Amino acid sequence: MKLIYLLLIGFLLVSCKSLKINSQNMNKKVVIAHRGASGYLPEHTMESKAMAFAMNVDFIEQDLVLSKDDVPIVIHDIYLDDVTDIATKYTNRKREDGRYYVVDFTFEELKTLQVTERFNPKTGKQYFSSRFAKGIGDFKIHSFAEEIAFIQGLNQSTGKNIGIYPEIKEPKFHKNEGKKITEIVLKTLADYSYTSKEDNCILQCFDAKELKRIRKELKSELFLVQLIEFEEETKNLKHFATYADGIGPWYKQILDKKIAGKWEFTSLVTEAHKLGLQVHPYTFRADKLDEFTSFDELMQTLLIEANIDGAFTDFPDLMVDFLNK
Repeated sequence: MKLIYLLLIGFLLVSCKSLKINSQNMNKKVVIAHRGASGYLPEHTMESKAMAFAMNVDFIEQDLVLSKDDVPIVIHDIYLDDVTDIATKYTNRKREDGRYYVVDFTFEELKTLQVTERFNPKTGKQYFSSRFAKGIGDFKIHSFAEEIAFIQGLNQSTGKNIGIYPEIKEPKFHKNEGKKITEIVLKTLADYSYTSKEDNCILQCFDAKELKRIRKELKSELFLVQLIEFEEETKNLKHFATYADGIGPWYKQILDKKIAGKWEFTSLVTEAHKLGLQVHPYTFRADKLDEFTSFDELMQTLLIEANIDGAFTDFPDLMVDFLNK
């Protein structure tokens, strides 16, 4: 099975044309591989990141959670039981709420787990039934440092310049656990020469107080993106512009209503651009279209008509192809 993955990734790396990307050239619309090429391979696996790299994206996303021994782990949630076999390997290590937490396990313990396609831990049902089959393959958890080294190595060997787009997950949770996730992540980034807006790195977080602290208190000069979850947060753009360089809203917050087959939009993108903020909404999925009849319609509506600056997508090859056309 590993050989098949390696051959697939090798073929893609050879077949894709080299693409030079400047993370600060914001005149182009950027493609952000959401958890890697997660529409094709289990999210946040190294294989998913290799596939995304081969698709010539602009940035590859890393969600970050700390292990028990303070290693930044690339995983979407503070929980383990919806993307790994933790429940069968460490049955007695769940908390009172029945969940298994990354922070309760050392990096060495985490590396023993099998990563799989996302599923509901209560029912065992896979969330996206048409994606890579749950429970097969030999996918593993890895650290942030390992992924950075991997991407930088591929940049060196291919002549590309693909950036990273890390997210600090649940800073309040980590603080309550006695963990300094932000400081550890910033040190890891500095160790790999990501320290300023000139570097090919965008740092994101949902927690507005923490992202402001990164800029004001910790004096980070990185390109910062304020993620937006709730509608009331879209009213805080002026405040966000005092410390952030961009926003990452839910794409539905950009849509207003459809009249005679044509979408009208909220003022979010226009107001953000007036304040000098880039707009990178999440998440474009070809297998979850909701308001749209096709993935091309979704991309045409938001990338072109709404004039966003880029987007997170589970299907980065489709977005790259669309923009190339």
